[in-house]
Amino acid sequence: MANYLTKEEIANIFTEYGGKEGNSGSTEGQIALFSHRIKGLSDHLQSNKKDHSCRRTLLTLVGKRKRLLRYLASKDITKYRELIEKLGLRK
Repeated sequence: MANYLTKEEIANIFTEYGGKEGNSGSTEGQIALFSHRIKGLSDHLQSNKKDHSCRRTLLTLVGKRKRLLRYLASKDITKYRELIEKLGLRK
């Protein structure tokens, strides 16, 4: 069930969205990482409908991503708009 990412995949996500691979604290990188994990968990839940612990984790990640997106929108609206366009999020 677990959708673990290798260090290289995480580094690629932070390089693409966060600026450099060591910048794991960037808001954009964290949102991109959460989006990747949300996609994996939702794919898992399509075939395993009764996995309630996975559902709880998914809802937790969605809430965290939502809070980070709200923070980013309040700090820098242009970066927010670029990020949701790049990730394909609707808003």
